[in-house]
Amino acid sequence: MATTTTMSHQAIGSIVSHRPFKASQFLKEPLNVPMKFRPKRFKIEATASQISVVDNTFLSPSKNRPQEYKKKSNEAALILIRHGESLWNEKNLFTGCVDVPLTQKGVGEAIEAGKKISNIPVDLIFTSSLIRAQMTAMLAMTQHRRKKVPIILHNESVKAKTWSHVFSEETRKQSIPVIAAWQLNERMYGELQGLNKKETAERYGTQQVHEWRRSYEIPPPKGESLEMCAERAVAYFEDNIKPELASGNNVMIAAHGNSLRSIIMYLDDLTSQEVTTLDLSTGVPLLYIFKEGKFMKRGSPVGPTEAGVYAYTKRLAQYREKLDAASQATLD
Repeated sequence: MATTTTMSHQAIGSIVSHRPFKASQFLKEPLNVPMKFRPKRFKIEATASQISVVDNTFLSPSKNRPQEYKKKSNEAALILIRHGESLWNEKNLFTGCVDVPLTQKGVGEAIEAGKKISNIPVDLIFTSSLIRAQMTAMLAMTQHRRKKVPIILHNESVKAKTWSHVFSEETRKQSIPVIAAWQLNERMYGELQGLNKKETAERYGTQQVHEWRRSYEIPPPKGESLEMCAERAVAYFEDNIKPELASGNNVMIAAHGNSLRSIIMYLDDLTSQEVTTLDLSTGVPLLYIFKEGKFMKRGSPVGPTEAGVYAYTKRLAQYREKLDAASQATLD
């Protein structure tokens, strides 16, 4: 992948460079207290109409990571969920980085996704900075049997960190940290954002619009190509999410069609041609197991009673047994 990428964005609010956060620290310290972070790796130069991202080490080798990130545990679960239907999905509009919420159908899809993963452990949640992904994550977790509360971490200012402190150790143990990162946003569709997809095809031609939507390297006017989206999403995954999995933390990512396609391309070692044919349904979770440095795809959990999901690994089976035991104890 190219080491220097320029992305033209419409103004979508301030962009915060999110830094690594260890889930284990969440259980030991008040929320958002100052912690030691890795040096910034992005130089961001922004105007209202353009953002230039320069990163000379997008896909950094593991040898450059701190020793604490090299710890290996037996295995960890990784859940990927594309957000439920949004209001602009419903209207057949190009959405990209425009921040629109879920439809009623999308809310239902998020809840159903939550039911399907209700017996799979989640220690840490990553979402994009867009509301439709965050709504999906929050709604999905309302269905989880552990009943832990997702808490979105705000690192944009000292006041935000200070005001959001949680001082009860017991409460922190019953919470799940949620990290929102713009690097996981949908790819920016540039001048197509807000346009009707059918009308756009009639105006520019079906073949041209197909290339903008499905090619790997060709961006729409003043937008991102899938390749450009993959550079930021995969870099963020390697630097912030994979180390959590390597430490044994179970992670859920609620994001978008193109940012998740980019990550799946990395997980499954797909070619640029193969990823262009990959389709992800809204609100359908995908499960991976991270073990001994490798990702094993386990498909989509059918539901909370599906026996096959828990046969994938001994750890998931044991987790399910603990949930059942806890439920029985409550009834008794």
